[in-house]
Amino acid sequence: MSNETKRDVFENALDELLLSKDDGALDAELRCHYDAALPDNLPVIPQAVSDYISKAKKPRQWGLLDVFWHLGDHISAMGFNGLYDWERWMVDNQDAVSRAWVLGVWCVEETGEIVKLEAKK
Repeated sequence: MSNETKRDVFENALDELLLSKDDGALDAELRCHYDAALPDNLPVIPQAVSDYISKAKKPRQWGLLDVFWHLGDHISAMGFNGLYDWERWMVDNQDAVSRAWVLGVWCVEETGEIVKLEAKK
């Protein structure tokens, strides 16, 4: 997977198509390049949440449901105000957490770093 977004690849492809004469080879190359690009609109999450997801997604650690069960247990035990700031952020931004988890890639809010969790082959 590259660090380019789908939009970057699209714009590069358009430029290449305008300059190219060998459409067949270029088409295959561009399709491969497009498939390897990052999706547009990556979830943007705080560093603490990024660290948490990175640890939780290690092989044989937790699944996404476990993460939200764990948060629910904390809320039951301590109430919403007893949560850490990053835990409250996760509760308030469950869609972003879920997208980051499923995609395995996200942008860290504080640094702009793109974090990619790739499966070992």
